[in-house]
Amino acid sequence: MLGYLAFALLCQGISLHAYDDLKEEESILSNINVDLFRVQRRVNDNFLSVAIDASLVAEEKYMYLLGSPKLRTLAKALTPAFLRFGGTKQDFMIFTPQNDFIKSRKLPKNVPFHQDDICERLELPPLLEARLKQGWAQQEVLLQKEEVEGIYKRVKFSEYAVDLLYTFANCSGFDLIFGLNALLRTGGNSWDSKNAEMLLGYCESKEYNMSWELGNEPNSYEKKAGIRVDGYQLGQDFIHLRRILQQSKLYRSSRIYGPDVSQPRDHRRDLLEGFLESGAKAIDACTWHHYYVNGRDTSLEDFLDPEVLDTLAIKTNEVLQTVDLASPGKKVWLGETSSAYGGGALGLSDTFVAGFMWLDKLGLSAKLGLDVIVRQVLVGSGTYHLVDANLDPLPDYWLSVLYKRLVGTEVLSAAAFSAPGVEKRRLRVYLHCTSKRSSTFRPGAVTLFALNLSKSPTKISLPPQISNSTLEAFVLEAGDSGEQGLYSRSVRLNGEVLKMVDDRTLPPLQGAPLPPSEHLKLPGFSFAFYVFKDAGTPACS
Repeated sequence: MLGYLAFALLCQGISLHAYDDLKEEESILSNINVDLFRVQRRVNDNFLSVAIDASLVAEEKYMYLLGSPKLRTLAKALTPAFLRFGGTKQDFMIFTPQNDFIKSRKLPKNVPFHQDDICERLELPPLLEARLKQGWAQQEVLLQKEEVEGIYKRVKFSEYAVDLLYTFANCSGFDLIFGLNALLRTGGNSWDSKNAEMLLGYCESKEYNMSWELGNEPNSYEKKAGIRVDGYQLGQDFIHLRRILQQSKLYRSSRIYGPDVSQPRDHRRDLLEGFLESGAKAIDACTWHHYYVNGRDTSLEDFLDPEVLDTLAIKTNEVLQTVDLASPGKKVWLGETSSAYGGGALGLSDTFVAGFMWLDKLGLSAKLGLDVIVRQVLVGSGTYHLVDANLDPLPDYWLSVLYKRLVGTEVLSAAAFSAPGVEKRRLRVYLHCTSKRSSTFRPGAVTLFALNLSKSPTKISLPPQISNSTLEAFVLEAGDSGEQGLYSRSVRLNGEVLKMVDDRTLPPLQGAPLPPSEHLKLPGFSFAFYVFKDAGTPACS
């Protein structure tokens, strides 16, 4: 990718060959320091996890998209991972068993689902898939309008939606987390659990193993539904859910995650503190949500701004300190996260430039001590999805798959330093042991991933601990060249545009072998994974 620098040179009448001659001298030189002897953090095996937005069930027929062979192929490449089913719509969902559902919605009694027909047999026919995808594109517009207006309708869902969701998770290899409706309240403003107990009873009868959440962003209940729930009461609601699960033979040891509050600010901090005081013992991990910017008024510059990226550390440290004071040792998750809230930023959150926010969030979150990151969303409404309405993978999908394949759970220390006078933090680097799930790399290998937020190429000076190792490079650049490249909805790996071979086959995602070297060259506006195959890192052996 020639990017902005080449575009500017062309405008000045300088040839592309002249650009090639200038690249070496125009490159920014950066040094990195690493520590290969000590594991700084360890994250969950399911660290990079994904969500399916509950808006998919606003019209139950769209849940049948989960039977798409193409979507399942894409999903399998992201495992092992948690699959969270939740979001704003979960607090407006009412479980309505089949008989009642048929009466109220006039669905046919012979809906084609049988629990014995698992995986291969429960696949969506191509013609029906095409019709559903066409309808879903229109449905997304309606859901986005609901989000903008802030008026949310209650929706009913039946056993079929649960069956389809669980089958998708089970056949893809996900650990399912189901979000229960917490806006069902009693006259005393405690959680009314009757509908949830009906759902739990059905799931237990089908022996569906899953974990649970209760409510989504309770700090916004007053805005969305005119109901205010304080932290103490929220904790009591979770304790109530724990007691219900303990009465079940199947779910007595099931995990509960919550309270899924938004990032700390005013009432949100009070809510989290109050919740932890009364309900910390009911949860297995504390979840909170993070987005960098408002999707309705953000810009391309925000997605590349180091100061915007650094705000994650400020918010994360606030949450970690709050949790540690109230419940020392409790794991903390980013239970929902992406680039921009409000459904994402149109023309940005589903393009190549979104990868800078996503990869930096993965690196920084692990470094700070977060245990799991749940990406909003694999599929669903909004523009921050990994897979578009046609079920085609977007740039952040390919980035996520490479992360899964190359980055392990052990976090090592790495820091970048640029020459004096160069704008700070434009090169961001993170170091992990290489994933042990890959048989390609030997024990002791390390994976360095780096982001170049500058339009100028960067030359990375490697420390002697790793400069003697052969390596494989996986360099990701925008699928389109030129000034508009950052807005591209495709991505190139080592120069080749990534796309599925067919609906059931991913491309090989091969790295480019490189000999030992004292320097790496990272193009402008790109990010990359470098696997040092012969590093022999003591901490990773």
